Amino acid sequence: MKSGGRRVGGSRSATARRRVLIVDDHPIVRAGLTHLIRGEPDLDVCGEADNASDAQQSVAEKRPDLVLLDISLQGANGIELTKTIAVHFPELPILVLSMHDEHLYAERALRAGARGYVMKQEATGTLLRAIRKVLDGGLFVSDGIATRMLKTYVSEGSAERSRRGVESLSDRELEVFELIGRGVPTREIARRLRLSVKTVETYRTHIKNKLNISNAAELVQRAVRWLAEAEN
Repeated sequence: MKSGGRRVGGSRSATARRRVLIVDDHPIVRAGLTHLIRGEPDLDVCGEADNASDAQQSVAEKRPDLVLLDISLQGANGIELTKTIAVHFPELPILVLSMHDEHLYAERALRAGARGYVMKQEATGTLLRAIRKVLDGGLFVSDGIATRMLKTYVSEGSAERSRRGVESLSDRELEVFELIGRGVPTREIARRLRLSVKTVETYRTHIKNKLNISNAAELVQRAVRWLAEAEN
């Protein structure tokens, strides 16, 4: 993949439709997003990808003005993909659209290089507003996340300190940890993340080692407590 710091979309006239690359591993979601975006007079969809490898290739070949991507991708993680794209194409704006709670992932996505975070439960108008704001050089997060991030910079309470250890988890480990906290069994976690059961078990082991957890029951308790604190 070619790298470089120039504007990925290239120069365009003021009336040109700005081009969006959609990265999501659900065909129905991609189709819905394509229909929504192409219905706007100033926006267009230049391509789709359902995995990280194809997404990177599409960025290099199609030169979009914005990448709209999900966190959960088959065989990869959208936040890791965000980091990769940000390194090779630092001026290309990335907007994360995810089913995952913004309280758990928005800050991590922004640190990875994304310029906005929208949950899939939001209204279509919110998504379109986020796309345009990010395309225009701004950042987009909900008011709640903006307030939360500001408070984090001003002061760090006990809940923030308790979450600090979780920051050592990789992006995929965090996804597994979240689902454990929601009571999702291992086989279902594997199905949702499109991983093997063995891979999920390996992630569980890594999480226990990083958080100094000795057994499965303690892992569940820690995940439940962390999730409750993160969502408050």
